[in-house]
Amino acid sequence: MTAKGLYIYGIVPNFYGTTQFQTLENSGVYAVTFQNISAIVSERDSSEVNFSDRESLAYLLVHHQETIEELQRKGFTMILPMRLGTIVTSTDEVLKILTCGHDLIIDALKKIEYLTEIDLVVTWGDFPGLLQDISTHPEINALKVELLQNNHALTKVDQVKVGMLIKERLDTENKDVELKVLDVLSPYGLDIKMHEVMNDEMILNSAFLINRNKREKFEHAIDMLDEKYQGVLNFKLIGPLPCYSFFTLEVVALNADKVDQARKALGVREKISEQEIKRAYLEKAKQFHPDNNHDSSDTENFNIILEAYHSLLDYAASVRQSVKDEVISLAKEDVAGNLILVKIKD
Repeated sequence: MTAKGLYIYGIVPNFYGTTQFQTLENSGVYAVTFQNISAIVSERDSSEVNFSDRESLAYLLVHHQETIEELQRKGFTMILPMRLGTIVTSTDEVLKILTCGHDLIIDALKKIEYLTEIDLVVTWGDFPGLLQDISTHPEINALKVELLQNNHALTKVDQVKVGMLIKERLDTENKDVELKVLDVLSPYGLDIKMHEVMNDEMILNSAFLINRNKREKFEHAIDMLDEKYQGVLNFKLIGPLPCYSFFTLEVVALNADKVDQARKALGVREKISEQEIKRAYLEKAKQFHPDNNHDSSDTENFNIILEAYHSLLDYAASVRQSVKDEVISLAKEDVAGNLILVKIKD
């Protein structure tokens, strides 16, 4: 029997009022409310969230983004996206996430109130022509002449050498254009995230976090760049969007046994502060760090204490969501109540 779950798309503030939330009726999604925030969810089979199947993952991504952007069109302009594929088993789990992450969520919603994301992709207008120009560059021609002095034709190894030099010059061209574009546009952005380019033809794949009142100026600056390059470059704008690249919520499910193992690995007490956790880690790190020890077992021990350190920091962060005391408890009965960490995705 397929397990049913609740898929979480994002979090919105409740100040929109009853009328606004009524627009969700018959849309396939609904709100789960806690105090002054609501999670927008839909019922979904857990098996539909498949990260191993690329086709299923692509479908999920499109559905996820289209749903969030449709919420924006309905008037929910302040929406904090949830990480792709966040699915829980019950309304109670949704409420637990909203409870644990409440302060973080409110703070993030305040930050994005007047912000939007615009994604920009820049590609070459005539990529084959560019490669042809690069292949006739004096430096490339000189290499071909040098290689042909030893052979009547370029060998496969020679062709690889020429190809590597062409790739090097192309990378230089791409980086030069990227910096020029960013130099023009960066004054309009509060932040910029660089995403991976898909191929050599793509020069820039980026996300800009901007104030909504600067959107027209930002788009005008791109129009001016387009005019300047006269078809040499293609500029593709996507947006305005929710702040996916800068403020996406992530839920981390911690493991009680792993927290206990981490405590033992660092040799710390059940009542401890974050500063004491850091000091314990540094003491162990000096003992096992690969720079100081060449034994393979010491490297393994160093990796164990490094993982333990991060596990305890995550647990400390989960405790801070509800308890503001300096000292945290690593006692098993207390750990069991602090196994959900809500954070902004790195």
